[in-house]
Amino acid sequence: MSRPVVAVVGRPNVGKSTLFNALAGSRISIVEDTPGVTRDRIYADVTWLNYQFTLVDTGGIEPDSDDLILSRMREQAETAIITADVILFLTDVRQGLVDADFKVADMLRRSGRPVLLIVNKVDSFDKFMPDVYEFYNLGLGDPIPISAAGRLGIGDMLDQVVALFDPSDLEEEEDDRPRIAVIGKPNAGKSSIINRLLGEERVIVSPVAGTTRDAIDTTVKRNGQEYVFIDTAGLRRKSKVKEELERYSIIRTVTAVERCDVAVLIIDATEGITEQDAKIAGIAHERGKGMIIAVNKWDLIEKDNKTVSEFTAKIREKLSYMPYAEIIFLSALTGQRLPKLFDMIDAVVANCSLRIQTGVLNEIIAEATAMKQPPSDKGRRLRIYYITQASVKPPTFVIFINDKKLTHFSYTRYLENQIRTTFGFRGTPIRFIYRERKEK
Repeated sequence: MSRPVVAVVGRPNVGKSTLFNALAGSRISIVEDTPGVTRDRIYADVTWLNYQFTLVDTGGIEPDSDDLILSRMREQAETAIITADVILFLTDVRQGLVDADFKVADMLRRSGRPVLLIVNKVDSFDKFMPDVYEFYNLGLGDPIPISAAGRLGIGDMLDQVVALFDPSDLEEEEDDRPRIAVIGKPNAGKSSIINRLLGEERVIVSPVAGTTRDAIDTTVKRNGQEYVFIDTAGLRRKSKVKEELERYSIIRTVTAVERCDVAVLIIDATEGITEQDAKIAGIAHERGKGMIIAVNKWDLIEKDNKTVSEFTAKIREKLSYMPYAEIIFLSALTGQRLPKLFDMIDAVVANCSLRIQTGVLNEIIAEATAMKQPPSDKGRRLRIYYITQASVKPPTFVIFINDKKLTHFSYTRYLENQIRTTFGFRGTPIRFIYRERKEK
């Protein structure tokens, strides 16, 4: 089941970030105890009542001159339109209506997407409600007055947000075909790889536009097995501003990764792995998706007997938080190693769904603790009573212990390595949940 995407759109200084943090709450500051994970805080998972959705902050637009105002506003609004299930169009009651608000409102209205008009900074309903009525002129329905800073009206706004979600999108999908998100920076070769797969395999193709996303679902059939590839390269950016490129790459990646089983990160071999690649990979890691690193344009690299090992070492160093990721070197232009990509996808999908018997798990942990004692603090040692696998995609294990305060990241990594040594789990993250059990 994929989470709906809610995008916050608006001019600078209307309170987008304040609203974003108010809705995300403490979740925005929760960081996984994993060294090296690069985080980008323009998206967050939000829960309201029984609904979960991904909130995306589309960022402010700060043009260098008046000539760029409408073009960049249009780019931002277009991106929000393409990626979001619901759009929150944020305005400022204190600034009142401005011309840019009308331009974006017109674009949103013609898009046919669900739009809620939010009037922010209404710190007193009695004082500011007459000014709120002015926003009816935008033609987007009833303005919803809120104060993001004062947390006023947010509950009523969220009630209207979840009422706009498509019930069919909230239901579990029966489709058991592997879903592969092809992610990466612009121009890394994402579309080229999918097009090569289609032409190379001469397969059944059914391009279906995602209902509310820029990603295009393409069905590829190979050896009787169907795969659904989610291509995130559907939107071309005209802006040359690096931060905006990164921001929109991340937005598209979040929406695609939510729906996939395995993420294939395409890296441009001529550029090497970059900080932006690490950010994009981190999104899949945080969401527990299988991961394959595909180094494209390998045909353009001059090679010797150390080229692969040196390139692999750089990837492992930059993506130190996901040592489980599989790596493949290929070329969309020549088709080099593309058939092997399918074999790798099959293996990662199987590993993501692998279940281990409880008895075998406990034998492995018993041997591991005998070889290396659990950590201790002030004379009290961590005791591991029992381990069982709770779920798959990703494989998640519950460990019953005496005291969570005695756990340490390094020992958790040690236990993970012992399990991986026995069962592999290549290409998939592993999650551990510690539960305390009182000592008798």
